[in-house]
Amino acid sequence: MKRKKFIIITCGLFERKTKNQLLKDVSQIFRVDVDLMECTMDISQFYNPARRQYNADLMLEAFTSRAPEGYLRYMNISRGDLFIPILTYIFGQAQLNGKYGIASLFRLRNELYGLPADDALMRERLSKVVVHELGHTFGLIHCRQPVCVMRSSTYVEDLDQKGLQFCPHCREQLDERLKTVRR
Repeated sequence: MKRKKFIIITCGLFERKTKNQLLKDVSQIFRVDVDLMECTMDISQFYNPARRQYNADLMLEAFTSRAPEGYLRYMNISRGDLFIPILTYIFGQAQLNGKYGIASLFRLRNELYGLPADDALMRERLSKVVVHELGHTFGLIHCRQPVCVMRSSTYVEDLDQKGLQFCPHCREQLDERLKTVRR
């Protein structure tokens, strides 16, 4: 029987180190194989010129209808600044108990905050966002444990304070849900 996989689809150019780190982190944390594919979707149609951002709701909807079939979970990552109508910006978004999520690199770079570039920190932040959003696809909600990857992150400092791993409670829930989808 063929082993089920996740897929990460990149929209835009991403450094090899960034892609490799993300694949490694997601594979280890979820204990699954992860494929990587480049996006063929034109995301400019989701750009809102008044906000100078991309509408994450519309992107996620389009992504779900165009993703290749046969994967357990799908994550689309882009470099564009994401928003949803009720928030100024978001790092990522996913379907709760669904299969699809999106994340953005835009607000994860230190340079946006007037700080020196730190590519290793940016890659760590991206992994945290992607793992968090994939957690939502398995029905996990925000956690109150300070270091759990499922803790809510409104600001980049929130990402820096939490870890990349699930707390024991969230890990237990995730493992139970992973068992059912791997059958």
